[in-house]
Amino acid sequence: MALSVSNAVPPDPALVALNRFGLGAKPGDDLEKIAADARGYLNAELKQLDVALVSADDPKNAGLLDSTAAIQASMAAAAERKASRDEKPAPAMQPAADTSDGSTEAKSKSGVPPVEADIYRDEAQARFDKALTAAPGFVERLVGFWSNHFCVSTAKGQLVRACAGAFEREAVRPFVLGRFADMLLAVEHHPAMLFYLDNQQSIGPDSRAGKRRGRGLNENLAREILELHTLGVDGGYSQADVTSFAGALTGWTMAGRKGRLGEPGTFVFDANAHQPGEAVLLGKTYPAGGMDQAEAALNDIARQPATARHIASKLARHFIADDPPAAAVDRLAEIFTKTDGDLRALALALVDLPEAWSMPLTKLRSPFDYAVAVRRAIGPTSGKEPQRTLRWLRALGEPLWQPPGPNGFSDRTDSWASAEGLRTRLDIAWQAARQASDIGNPDDMLSTVIGASASAETRQAIARAESRQQGLALLLMAPEFQRR
Repeated sequence: MALSVSNAVPPDPALVALNRFGLGAKPGDDLEKIAADARGYLNAELKQLDVALVSADDPKNAGLLDSTAAIQASMAAAAERKASRDEKPAPAMQPAADTSDGSTEAKSKSGVPPVEADIYRDEAQARFDKALTAAPGFVERLVGFWSNHFCVSTAKGQLVRACAGAFEREAVRPFVLGRFADMLLAVEHHPAMLFYLDNQQSIGPDSRAGKRRGRGLNENLAREILELHTLGVDGGYSQADVTSFAGALTGWTMAGRKGRLGEPGTFVFDANAHQPGEAVLLGKTYPAGGMDQAEAALNDIARQPATARHIASKLARHFIADDPPAAAVDRLAEIFTKTDGDLRALALALVDLPEAWSMPLTKLRSPFDYAVAVRRAIGPTSGKEPQRTLRWLRALGEPLWQPPGPNGFSDRTDSWASAEGLRTRLDIAWQAARQASDIGNPDDMLSTVIGASASAETRQAIARAESRQQGLALLLMAPEFQRR
């Protein structure tokens, strides 16, 4: 089947709700009922209390660590690995082994993968469980959007691998339906972000530590806050703004393993490393004031018109089209500004956009969205999780919490629509069909997952399938299933 969708008619409201905004249909979903009040279906989820949080009361999440505990565990494991290498350099490490999630980990002399891999898998399981059970999954889509917007990457090393999931739970989820400025402050204070963007290496050249060590600024955090997190690349800032802002951010760091600055793994402000004096950003002067200086700047840039425009453009691209209508972007930017960055109001405005319901479903589901949609459609499966889904994501080029850079994973269809990528999706569709514990009639599943919007070509292909497994695989590769 060709991976294209007819643009002749507005899409089915149920598919807009479940696919454009949500994470896909689940067995038992009533598409006709959803279509009757699709906006209300989405808005109801936005009104649920704590809907974005991963519940600590759920026994399945009992083993999750907060970021401090995860970082401390990683620090201890790193120290043990180093001691083992120092003791017996040659035999202390075995050949790299392929772990269950498809990544390569160095094994210790005992043959056990580093502790960070276990923490990562527990966090991944909690992420997948939340995505699989959410109805319709709009808030989880928002979590994914903001987590990618404020991304950290496990490629940085084992410490980020250990705390990437906790970072999302602590700095993103609590604020997904709150205020943008609050999320911004939480993200930039978080040890995962500070470590990922090397702010622990940024020392004010005129600070006590800078003079003593001969060290200087690292502009990574300041630059990415301005370019990626707030104003955008065309947001009107200069190199002088980056340098001055980097100075204001000096001293924002994470306490190390020895605890000299505070409890290991926690955010601390190191006054000895902070660049003294005023900072100037976007024409405004911020008086010397320690940690408060950068916090004041963050609160101001969160309210800049360029920030509103940048966020509005990214949201419209994520949910509507690669090149969204200007009117949709304008409306979202207006709501962002009028509500002082109220993200619940912004999500409600997104649902209310006429373009969201009239434009065809042309965007290709991202690898994460596709993998989750597959698992939601087929229901519970036998076998080990989350290893299977982690392998799928790696094969599709979107390993969980491991974007290639601070700009996150691409949100454009052509990034995922290569011939190799589509072949991999076909392989996954076949794997899922073989692993499904109870395959129903694919024609019935077609009605549940795609509904009346299924094209004649899709219906014919599934009807001609030689087996239920083949029919299910064809359904999971249908254009109507792939697009959102």
